[in-house]
Amino acid sequence: MRHLLRWLPDALAGLAILLISLVEINRYYYVHPWTPLVVITGLAVAVGLSRALPGAALAVAWLTALFQIVTDAHPMLTEVLFAVVAFGCARWGRIATVWLSGLSIPIGAALAVLWLTPYTFYESLQLLGVGSFAADAYRSGRVDWRILGALLGITLLATPWLLGLALRFAARSEDSRRSQVAAEAERDQAEEIARLREEQAQLARDVHDVVGHSLAVILAQAEAAQYLEDADTQGLKVTMANIVTSARSSLDDVRQVLASTSEHATAPPARHVDLDSLIDGVRASGHEVVTTEVGTPQPMPPELEVVAFRVLQEMLTNAIKHGRRDRPVTVERHWEGDLRIEVQNAVPTDVPPLAETQPIAVAGPPAAPPTLVGNGGQGLDGMRRRLEAVGGRLDVRRRVDPPTFTATAWVPVRSR
Repeated sequence: MRHLLRWLPDALAGLAILLISLVEINRYYYVHPWTPLVVITGLAVAVGLSRALPGAALAVAWLTALFQIVTDAHPMLTEVLFAVVAFGCARWGRIATVWLSGLSIPIGAALAVLWLTPYTFYESLQLLGVGSFAADAYRSGRVDWRILGALLGITLLATPWLLGLALRFAARSEDSRRSQVAAEAERDQAEEIARLREEQAQLARDVHDVVGHSLAVILAQAEAAQYLEDADTQGLKVTMANIVTSARSSLDDVRQVLASTSEHATAPPARHVDLDSLIDGVRASGHEVVTTEVGTPQPMPPELEVVAFRVLQEMLTNAIKHGRRDRPVTVERHWEGDLRIEVQNAVPTDVPPLAETQPIAVAGPPAAPPTLVGNGGQGLDGMRRRLEAVGGRLDVRRRVDPPTFTATAWVPVRSR
């Protein structure tokens, strides 16, 4: 049904031209009446096809014109409507149809001049209302009727052809603009999706760092409490107090991380980022931590302070989970332009020794056994992403002499 409705305007246009042409041919006497009927039928079909099938319309128009020349049929005023075919070919035709229709205009005008006689030409112009002007021009010798006929034919066909070509280019320009707008919208959508995914990944890294560290500290404190004497109630109280402090601090951190992801939520005031308090919390869990600070500490922007805090937090978490409890964790901070943080812990005795120092994979499947890096490398990958986002870098190695795991992070002290 929709296909039929699409053809309805074209069919009505062709039918209207056929009826008008029938009225016109009744004004003349034809030796063979069927010849004008063929011509007007060809004209009606060509006009009806000019929008949906411009190439076919051009072919029908040429066949009709050649038939008219061969049969010497009298030209009709309604044949001016071949201009509709010229318009349709330029507006909706393929590139080949556009070129062929453009070449057809001068060729058709030339054939019409060769076919027509001066009498027929002036009679046709008389119907258009300009016959007397053309006759006067011809009698005075100023203009040859052939030149005048060719110019008139080209004008009648070239004007709608050029109009169709202009509308074609205008529509193409509009389509290009719409395509550009659609492409920009898709790009913006892709950027928004990428931003949301990065926010989700950042949230996952933050929660991983906070929860992983606090659980590791709490677990170490709970394990240490098992070895307290039954009568050592004071030691047990201290251990429980440390567990409560660690849990409360972790809960506050998680709340702040979740609040920072909401645009409408009121975020709680940010806690002061203190690397020393982070180290003290690990000491309170029963792990010995040896710290060294070289150089003069420099003030850092809040976002870089958070990066340094989270990276050291993950380093200490890995040291607690995968290092020996009877050996100290070494933390070094070097202020050498950038802040270099190095955390080192002893390799457990149940881990096979290595022949030489080897780097540990930071992202993807770990090169070493999973017990060396933990979480399939997710914590290390989170540290790497944090550091690269601010222009820093991360290096994680298992060393032979002494047998240790060493994580080294370079954090800029100025935003880049």
